[in-house]
Amino acid sequence: MTQIATARPDHPASLSASPPGPSGKGLTLQFNDNTLLPLLLGDHDRHLARIEQALGVRLACRGNRVNIGGDPSRTEIAGTVLRGLWARLENGQGVSRADVDAALRLADQDSDPRLPLSDLPAIRTKRGALGPRSPGQATYIEALTSNEMVFGIGPAGTGKTYLAVAQGVAMLQSGRVDRIVLSRPAVEAGERLGFLPGDMKEKVDPYLRPLYDALHDMMPGDQVIRRMSNGEIEVAPLAFMRGRTLAHSFVILDEAQNTTPVQMKMFLTRMGEGSRMVVTGDLSQIDLPPGTRSGLADALDTLEGLPGLAVIRLDQRDVVRHPLVARIVDAYDRRTAAEGETRRERGGQARRAAETVSAG
Repeated sequence: MTQIATARPDHPASLSASPPGPSGKGLTLQFNDNTLLPLLLGDHDRHLARIEQALGVRLACRGNRVNIGGDPSRTEIAGTVLRGLWARLENGQGVSRADVDAALRLADQDSDPRLPLSDLPAIRTKRGALGPRSPGQATYIEALTSNEMVFGIGPAGTGKTYLAVAQGVAMLQSGRVDRIVLSRPAVEAGERLGFLPGDMKEKVDPYLRPLYDALHDMMPGDQVIRRMSNGEIEVAPLAFMRGRTLAHSFVILDEAQNTTPVQMKMFLTRMGEGSRMVVTGDLSQIDLPPGTRSGLADALDTLEGLPGLAVIRLDQRDVVRHPLVARIVDAYDRRTAAEGETRRERGGQARRAAETVSAG
């Protein structure tokens, strides 16, 4: 046996592996902690079944050994997934279906050899460490840590807003910023909501609810209420940002695709000394009136490449909601691309027809 990982001193050989058989198509992992093994396998071996389904390999558990059969490249990915999940268990973390899917996304990539074993970035709040669930999220977390301004662009479900809020909470709790400012443009998403009763807070709360939800995931509810009452956390519509300078703050603008260029410029120039800014949005879900240019698209065209500013683009591979969400996003992207190609072909045909008439 060759030792692969040692995460706990009281289990010095908790995971080991046998070399491939003569055919080169098999890998056997041995897990020498029988209290953790059932958590790795899942109820009725459902975690193993999920890995088999995703990678097209065969997994068989006999005693404390898991044999992986199939294509050599896929068996190695399966081994990487199981090692990563085992490391989670040894570190006192659980393994859920979402964790299995995250490990699959992280392992099935050629672009970053760190993943998913030992060198992943993480956002550390008092509720624990929040790690990436996809390679794109790993890049995004690194950008949030090292840049003063970050644009997180991507479809629904990629965690762009959730991770930004987590980074803001981590910096507030560690004293690196004095407050968090969360903002959104109050634009209706295709519906006509009409008159909303109540005071100003009650009118804008429906637009800001996703930000509240993320905050409550990061810290206890009473702490959220206390920090909001003393001004350490502020949630406000974009219109309230005009004329302010936000110093020593972590500032997030969510749903930025629904800003105008004037609003976006106004927001970005609120940045003061010691502040961080994160702008998140999805350019495929613009709810502005027809013919109105998105301030997010305008800002990317104008600012991308500036020192101190990072632009991270997430895609359907980074969707960490239900797997069907990623397929839905991909289907819409394919249709949009096909419609664009059709418009280009029709435009070319029209130009050629016009040139023929002109030449005649």
